[in-house]
Amino acid sequence: MFDKSAIANRVRLDAAGLVALADLKTIARRTALTGSASFLDILYIAPGIHCQQQASEINGGEYPLTGAMHNGWVFRVENPATVSFLQGVGKPGHLTTVRVSSEIPRGPAGLFGQLLHTEFWASVLFCLGIAATIVVITLLGVIRDFWALGVLGMLMLSRLVNVSVIKLRQDKNGFKGKLEPGVQGDLLIILSQDRWVRMEGLVDDLKVVTAGQWLKEPETFESFLISFGTLLVYGSAALAGNSSTIGSLLIALLLLFCAGVLGLSNAVTRSLHMFGRVVSVQPNPVKYGRRLDMVKHMIQVTGNAEWALRMSLITESELSTPTVEKRASESYGMQDMTLVNRGSRSRVALPLDDPLGSASGPSGPGLQLGLNNGSDLEQGLYNSDEVHHLDTSGVPALPARPNANVA
Repeated sequence: MFDKSAIANRVRLDAAGLVALADLKTIARRTALTGSASFLDILYIAPGIHCQQQASEINGGEYPLTGAMHNGWVFRVENPATVSFLQGVGKPGHLTTVRVSSEIPRGPAGLFGQLLHTEFWASVLFCLGIAATIVVITLLGVIRDFWALGVLGMLMLSRLVNVSVIKLRQDKNGFKGKLEPGVQGDLLIILSQDRWVRMEGLVDDLKVVTAGQWLKEPETFESFLISFGTLLVYGSAALAGNSSTIGSLLIALLLLFCAGVLGLSNAVTRSLHMFGRVVSVQPNPVKYGRRLDMVKHMIQVTGNAEWALRMSLITESELSTPTVEKRASESYGMQDMTLVNRGSRSRVALPLDDPLGSASGPSGPGLQLGLNNGSDLEQGLYNSDEVHHLDTSGVPALPARPNANVA
């Protein structure tokens, strides 16, 4: 028969309540992934309840350098929850793309309803932990182990205190920068361990998840509540020895089960919820042989190199190498060539037929030109290994033309 003395003569679990004192970060990590806390969390009893307020430090002190590829500005991601999420989805040597969008309201269910829609299996696992708590409370009531019920009550009260403090600390109306309605943004985030993340979305949405504070520093009253919640956890561990053996076993099993299930739930979560925005991971991260290859590819994709220079991801000498673009223009019945000097950001269109004049060297279809700081001239042909180097060291520099076409 199931009662308090079922295993009393076989096993002693006087210190089972010490499991609650384990400094696990699973609860803090879930808080960071959801961007908040729900009062439904009160029924989820797992080790690390007293560590929930450390969610604001979940990034490990990392604030990665970020370049806005759409306008060239450079800054750092200040939101620790966002940084922690990107640390989890990033892979060394890969460029991972994430997309920021607005949440779709899910009715009275609130945050849990949104999570159930976007993270179904993670939400199911979370519900298993809540169900386990209800089952244990019921069993403790059946065997009338009031000490064990009191211990669980103290842990649930500590959860209530910490959830309330998280809600109070949220900085929903804090600094997020100037509004830029309708502007698309494109960020490159350089994380430690050579993890690179490209974040896309509206500029205003990007600011919400990267700028300002997520959790404010606790005020005096909030600090008092945090201390009170922590003492409740330690007090429950001290009083757990008064529970029956079966009661202590049920509490220990509940704590271990919930810790494992919550860790699994966090692992399968592939999106971050923050202030009404969702950061979701796009499939198939791109692998690069070296970081410079990734940077050059992003410059080619965005057509802007200013962010890369400001982030010291590429040097001026690499950018100052001239590039010649060959363009076909069937509407004019001819081909033209564009000489690009990246160092000066100038473009000079040259006709294909004898671009330098008859005395300057060979010309013909597919002619390619390059100027290197005005000291020499390189001339080559597309689809050919032939390259001509002409010494122009004795040629005086041309005076600047005020009406020259500069892009």
